Amino acid sequence: MGLTARDFSDTRRLARLASDPTRTNREDIYLAVASLYRNQSDTLSPQERELMRDILQRLTHDVEMAVRIALAERLADDASAPLDLILLLVDDRIEVARPIILRSRRLTDRELLGFIAGADAARQTVCAERPQISEPVTEVLAKSDAEPVLVALVRNATARIAPSTFEALVEKSRRLPSIQEPLARREDLPSPLANRMCGWVSEALKSYLVESGRLKPESTAKVEAATLAVAKEPAAGQIDASSNSVKLVDKLATAGQLRAGFLLRVLQQGQFDLFDLAFAKLVDLPVAEFRRMFYLGGPRFVALSCRAVGIDKSVFSTVFNLSQSAQKAPPPLTPDERADVEHAFTSFSRSEALSRLHTKMPA
Repeated sequence: MGLTARDFSDTRRLARLASDPTRTNREDIYLAVASLYRNQSDTLSPQERELMRDILQRLTHDVEMAVRIALAERLADDASAPLDLILLLVDDRIEVARPIILRSRRLTDRELLGFIAGADAARQTVCAERPQISEPVTEVLAKSDAEPVLVALVRNATARIAPSTFEALVEKSRRLPSIQEPLARREDLPSPLANRMCGWVSEALKSYLVESGRLKPESTAKVEAATLAVAKEPAAGQIDASSNSVKLVDKLATAGQLRAGFLLRVLQQGQFDLFDLAFAKLVDLPVAEFRRMFYLGGPRFVALSCRAVGIDKSVFSTVFNLSQSAQKAPPPLTPDERADVEHAFTSFSRSEALSRLHTKMPA
């Protein structure tokens, strides 16, 4: 293997320790193998690499965590550390993996994307805290439904976030108050999305957005007027062209303030007539046609409707259960219905979903 004098010493030490594998010596063997792997990585054959990885994996559970953490801390700042060894530590307990995920320059976008999609929430959270993570990485992290991951991501001021990812995070902030403040305080949050958030954030955050220059005072006034009007609406009843609901929806639509968040808010308040009217307006259907499709067409049409107006898949169940409860309590979704819902959200863009609503209304 072309061992140096130092590596030869490590090898003799490893052979000596292996002949007396007490628990203490297992830790010494672990560190000796890791040291040899680190120092001689460039000259190791694939078989030798596999052997060393196997030794380290077998010894992991017999080595004190403090020893493994100490090794991870040393390798986290070593730009020449063998990638195999780095990835081995990433798969260890989160206490061991943390310094590697957080600091190792050996983890490029390729490695990060390779493990975070299937990683547990703890590893995703640490990755979200990593300095200077790129837009492809933040896009994957933003798809998580784990609150600690999303909080860590929006609090990471150095994370580079694309406008489309910001939009997904803003939508999730409707149901996650914990990410509203750090998201609103990001200097790179696009102004149109800051404007959208004022429909559900606190008065203090609205004031901050205005003071920061990303939100004009008249924008918050429009939302407050809409909210006040909603509070005065009856929970149910007939909708006619002169009703407050029609006027409110038309006003919000004209001002560009009629969005998915408004639908979720009035639905949660039990304003079902207003929900129907606003939803029909957003998908450009007569209210009667929308109701027939939405309430009689099954979960597939509810999913297509949600997709068409930008309601995230993560809140589909809430929309479906609340809206259907206005009619009858819906039974649990069948496997085929769940597949239809998944297909609606993953296979169609918003415009494609809207087109299907207009061409495939149920009889």
